[in-house]
Amino acid sequence: MRVVAELPHLECKITIFSMNQKFIIKFEQGTFEQSYKLAELDLSGGGVNDVFEILDEEFIQTVIAKFKIMRADFTAAYNRHQY
Repeated sequence: MRVVAELPHLECKITIFSMNQKFIIKFEQGTFEQSYKLAELDLSGGGVNDVFEILDEEFIQTVIAKFKIMRADFTAAYNRHQY
């Protein structure tokens, strides 16, 4: 797996990897991460540039909203098991 791009963003780290004819898009925020896999064959031929088009601000904001849900879910689970 190799890094093909990193996209700067204020609220999360975005890294695009290439492996086995797939792009793996990884979002990180603190200790949480989300990954999305996309087959290169599903793109119109522009390679990583097609991935950049998919990662518009609207999509990134939905990812960030999911991070908030993930954090709340994990915190609730953690708190249920504290003695």
